[in-house]
Amino acid sequence: MQRVTSLVTLFMAAIGGLAGAADAVAQDATAQASARPAADSGPPEWAAKELPIRKIPNIPETAEAYYAPDSIHVIAQTQDPKALRAKDDQSAGGALTWIFKDDGSEAWRVNDRGQDACSWFFPDQKRIVWTSTRDNMDMPIGNWSDDSEYPQGAELYTSDLRGGDIKRLTKNEVYEAEVTVSPDGKWVVFGRQIDGNMDIWLMKPDGTGEKQLTFTPDWQEGAPYFLPDNKTILFRAWQRSVTAELRRIREETGQRNQTPMTIFTMQIDGSNVVPRTFTNDMNWAPFPAPDGRHFAYVRIGEGNNWDVFLGDLAGIEPPKRLTFSPSFDGFPAISPDGKKLLFTRSQGQRFMSDLYTHVMDISSLNVGPENFKGVPATSSPPAGWKLPAEKAVARN
Repeated sequence: MQRVTSLVTLFMAAIGGLAGAADAVAQDATAQASARPAADSGPPEWAAKELPIRKIPNIPETAEAYYAPDSIHVIAQTQDPKALRAKDDQSAGGALTWIFKDDGSEAWRVNDRGQDACSWFFPDQKRIVWTSTRDNMDMPIGNWSDDSEYPQGAELYTSDLRGGDIKRLTKNEVYEAEVTVSPDGKWVVFGRQIDGNMDIWLMKPDGTGEKQLTFTPDWQEGAPYFLPDNKTILFRAWQRSVTAELRRIREETGQRNQTPMTIFTMQIDGSNVVPRTFTNDMNWAPFPAPDGRHFAYVRIGEGNNWDVFLGDLAGIEPPKRLTFSPSFDGFPAISPDGKKLLFTRSQGQRFMSDLYTHVMDISSLNVGPENFKGVPATSSPPAGWKLPAEKAVARN
């Protein structure tokens, strides 16, 4: 059986910032969020290029946010005063799992302790799966933004939508996160880091049947998402050796460069690894569209500008730029009906500060499930294109 070489995880999840919590604390969070300048489509020069956009009101700062099957409710890691946070580092910790409507009319906290990362709805919308350090709060807090310091003891849990009936799926005291569920609800796919090496794993919703899908030590994989066929997994990847060299250059010269990343697909058994992006820059945060053909992702343009693009798994259509703000735009996620795109936009003066979730109307892009005709088996790379060195080539 073929296996993929190991590939990524740029998990810039926990972000410092605004208070937010449930019950009485939620009222204070809502007041603080509402007190900030109202977000609209931005200056006219943005609005002329972007599809209609609105900020979700009444919700504290969030990073990754994902739609429920109803394309109305959203689950996200949300800044919360009850979350564990490093006293001397506002970038470490600070988020707990919340669910809210995308009009901001209803919101509640799911977990009440530790620090949380990514989360996902099961397709019946009765249960969720989420990442937390709630049972390992005595371990170092770590840093979700630095793969050399990922929070150890980040385990996976399922619960009902209100945080009841919690069941712990993993007990490894390593970093486990980046968790999603197949559309048919039969599989949970996630990232696990052991001794600094990231791999993609698969298991059943009850935590049984664990299976490692990726294996190589240089490529680091992460952010796995199932496509609508329930057997193809989309993910991103970078090379450890490359990031080490970029760190060396930065330390010696002060020069900062993009981390090259490639977006791939593979089959549910780890076979048939296919590259889906073909540029030697950062292709990050992929998310599949329900048409099985397109995917949202992030690229960095001129002036260190992070924007959301729509890519083509067949490699035929050129990438379509969706956001044009000079601030950070990232963490895109398409609704199951294909009509809306969630993404995070920075409203602060500093890079990746004051991050809030926005909704873009993408109904005009026609990427809904009614257009699903299967997943393209191959892409069309430019003539002469090759994966860099040892690379994400499947091996026996």
